[in-house]
Amino acid sequence: MRKVPAILRQARKAIGDLDLLKIVQSEINHELSTKPFQNDESRSFGDFVVDWDSPQSQDVVLRKRCESGEEVAVSALLGVEGSNENVKFPREAFMKVGVKKPGLRSMLQFDCVATSRLGDGCDFEVHNVNYIPSPDLDSSACKGPSVSFFSSSDQKLQEELYKYLEARGVCKSFADSLLLHLHKKEQGQYVEWLHKLQAIVTPSE
Repeated sequence: MRKVPAILRQARKAIGDLDLLKIVQSEINHELSTKPFQNDESRSFGDFVVDWDSPQSQDVVLRKRCESGEEVAVSALLGVEGSNENVKFPREAFMKVGVKKPGLRSMLQFDCVATSRLGDGCDFEVHNVNYIPSPDLDSSACKGPSVSFFSSSDQKLQEELYKYLEARGVCKSFADSLLLHLHKKEQGQYVEWLHKLQAIVTPSE
């Protein structure tokens, strides 16, 4: 005969597992009933094609080749939630945009943040611009300074950098498509994780 304390410990654990199971099932039902992003149709990334979008990872990589021969690559993943609860996408997206000229191994890298605005609009901000030289060249001679975008007093330079990216397909509509894709991806991964947790805490028959 088992000791009473052991039986009580097992009973408490079973009750705790059942409480956890109820919470998990409630969360699954909530996610499936609300579907804040799953009902939205995926939007076009323009000329960009998806190069990496693993179900096990949080990031996505997109690439395109311009008519000029330039190559543009964008890697992105979700960041923290913003303070404004009235926007469509609660989290911002961190983007790294690389632009490489044909025949060169050096590139420009833009550190950007895509955010949702009040209403249905989205926008992106450039926080840094870096010149990354070819590894075959002397980096001390070729590497340019890291340009802190918003500390620059040259408003014209800021505007031209935006136009430079927009001409290569990184624009407000691209930011909107990217935010929707990443939020749908995150929600799908969260629901899948909840189902796995449910299977673990469900008592055996």
